[in-house]
Amino acid sequence: MKTLKTIFMLAVVVLMSSAFTTDVSGGYEIGDIATDFKLKNIDGKMVSLADYKDAKGFIVIFTCNTCPYAVAYEDRIIELDKKYAKKGYPVVAIMPNNTEVKPGDSFDSMKARARSKGFTFPYLIDEGQKIYPQYGATKTPHVYILEKTKAGNVVQYIGAIDDNYQDAAQVNTKYVEEAVDALIDGKEIKEKKTRAIGCSIKV
Repeated sequence: MKTLKTIFMLAVVVLMSSAFTTDVSGGYEIGDIATDFKLKNIDGKMVSLADYKDAKGFIVIFTCNTCPYAVAYEDRIIELDKKYAKKGYPVVAIMPNNTEVKPGDSFDSMKARARSKGFTFPYLIDEGQKIYPQYGATKTPHVYILEKTKAGNVVQYIGAIDDNYQDAAQVNTKYVEEAVDALIDGKEIKEKKTRAIGCSIKV
């Protein structure tokens, strides 16, 4: 009985640790220049950040169909795009998972999900899983806010969308909104790096 209890507790610890990360190792840090990419959108067209001539920056979000955390944030991601795309900071969503491990994140499933939810932003597939390691993303969702400058797209924020994945009505701090608002107003971002909460990216 004790053995079963121990196994159960270990399983809980592993599950909880997979939902949280405190460090983004091997990827971008605040102030780094993010390399552009060219990834396939759900409409079959290739999309890169350079396509957005009038953008002031980008809200790049690594997300997927199958993670409960990502699903819980879908409506908030849509609202972020509706609010900030017109202000020069569009959402660019990237699905980073290995679709052989997660068939529910297949390209066809991505198209169906985007259509059913009415995504207003590109939903790109990271085929070959080449882009998310460059960023250092480890979770879905995982956010990177980039500011377009003469030197390139500067990473200005990394982490979570807000502080309550369970209930949008109970959010106290909207990290992404506060960061983008600060950039638009030419102010310093208060919290430039927060803990990403979500499912681990499947490789």
